[in-house]
Amino acid sequence: MTQLRYVVVEGPIGSGKSSLAKRLSEYWGVRLQAEDPAANPFLPRFYRNMPAHALSTQLSFLLQRSDMARQLLGGELQEGPLVSDFLFEKDALFARINLDEQEQALYQRLARLALPEYPVPDLVIYLQASEDNLLQRVAARALDYEVNFPEGYLKRVHGAYSEFFHQYEAAPLLIVNTDHLNLVDGDADFELLIRCISEMRGQRSYFNKSA
Repeated sequence: MTQLRYVVVEGPIGSGKSSLAKRLSEYWGVRLQAEDPAANPFLPRFYRNMPAHALSTQLSFLLQRSDMARQLLGGELQEGPLVSDFLFEKDALFARINLDEQEQALYQRLARLALPEYPVPDLVIYLQASEDNLLQRVAARALDYEVNFPEGYLKRVHGAYSEFFHQYEAAPLLIVNTDHLNLVDGDADFELLIRCISEMRGQRSYFNKSA
């Protein structure tokens, strides 16, 4: 992991971010900081009725991430390197997608209190994929509450991620197109990614393997 002490893997649902973060943490022999969607009791309700449960779902994740930010800033990063499967800024990204104007205003006030600061990664790995591939991967995962996305929802998420990372400058960014990669259990592709990370210079780089 060399000079990298805090690496974040991000991407829309179905991109494989959690699986890759776990594999990187095992490969480097460092700790994994993972989101815990199962600990959010509102998430299954959100996928059944998004307008009714968006705010409660959002605030539950906000509090979870606030606890994690305090742990990191309180000394966990000094204990050794780690890999995370979420970027703290993602919380506001999903708020913009899912909340109406009044809910957004309430969320922003609470976010300033609950998440006033958080650590900046040494590297962010953003996993891209086409909408068709994202849908196929979500279907293959077959979590009960994910199987019936409202029409257009995944497209909004996909677009929001693309726009966010087009403008992202807070940390060095490696953009990885996963359409023709198997980073979960494909050793050759994973080794290519590791080499790309080790050779990365500057603030932004791209890894795109042709079919």
